[in-house]
Amino acid sequence: MRRLSIFILGAALLLVPGTALAAGNGAGGVSGPAFYVDGELYRTVGTPTDLSGTGAPAHSFDTIYAIAGQPNVATAAPGDRGFNGGRWMVHALTFVDYAAALTEVDANNSGDIDSNAEVQAAIGGGFVSGNDVVAQFECPVIPVPPARS
Repeated sequence: MRRLSIFILGAALLLVPGTALAAGNGAGGVSGPAFYVDGELYRTVGTPTDLSGTGAPAHSFDTIYAIAGQPNVATAAPGDRGFNGGRWMVHALTFVDYAAALTEVDANNSGDIDSNAEVQAAIGGGFVSGNDVVAQFECPVIPVPPARS
């Protein structure tokens, strides 16, 4: 049980940089790039919410796939049909061979798995051995501004 708790905490910290600080003081600042939606980077604000155990139905959450070593991948953003307003169910993906998955599924050659389609291709291709729900919470979705030249 303790090992599971440590894993869940680690997955949550991977999701939103600065979450630990936000939880400690009840507020958080805007993060740097935290996750992709359809190849576009988004950031968020770390919030100390925990919606696990509320009994909310799974369809009331959008999915974020926690992928170690790169920004995570979310299935929706504001403006997308069915977007649930920043209510997230986090699935921690465990890869059998991330490098092989990236070579096989990185359709836009971005160097990351950066869309739900690429995540689903990795899962369907047998590159993922674990897909466990590790957290449910709420946080906003903020587009990363374009780089200034």
